[in-house]
Amino acid sequence: MRYWGLIVAAGLSSRMKKFKPLLRIGGKTLIEHTVDSMFAGGVAELVVTLGYRAGEVERLLRNVWPADKVHITINHHYAETDMLASVKTGLRVLVPGGFTSAREEAFFLLPGDMPAVRKETFRALARHMEKTTAKLVFPMIAGKRGHPPLISAVCVPDILDYEGEEGLRRLWRRYRGEDAELEVKDRGCLLDADRIANYHELAAYMQDRVITIW
Repeated sequence: MRYWGLIVAAGLSSRMKKFKPLLRIGGKTLIEHTVDSMFAGGVAELVVTLGYRAGEVERLLRNVWPADKVHITINHHYAETDMLASVKTGLRVLVPGGFTSAREEAFFLLPGDMPAVRKETFRALARHMEKTTAKLVFPMIAGKRGHPPLISAVCVPDILDYEGEEGLRRLWRRYRGEDAELEVKDRGCLLDADRIANYHELAAYMQDRVITIW
């Protein structure tokens, strides 16, 4: 199978009070770490959906990755739409340029403020999808679903058409019996930078992990 990535980083960072994509941990911004994690996990290419302060983030990304590896799109209605709208915006770019055989392709979905997912987790989710018939595979950490879900390309038409409440969480209910959960030992699947306390916890975790590795 071939794997793609979709990162959504369009929000206002209103609960953080600081602009999350450009916050730094260990010399890199959160959005750089998040993109790095996906490539380390085995994606071929990825799309980043931007919104608020899109120009700043786009310039940063363009200085690091070529346009044929990191595709950038903008949700111009970021202030009045939710994550689902940003996902749809990204998929409209990913589908024409990417998916050629829906049953042989899938994409990881990850918020831009979740940079600590281990490469082993991406790869374990991919292996699990390949050996099952699941259309969705979610990482589980101590009984709790985390990010990133791995989503078969066969689900894309449903995502693009969905207009209901509760966003993707409700849409995923349609796939009961066709989804799977994989227990992983990866705290990074639960760590984001939603608030300043979360950011400090995330930074400490990532720095401790680097020290442990070395």
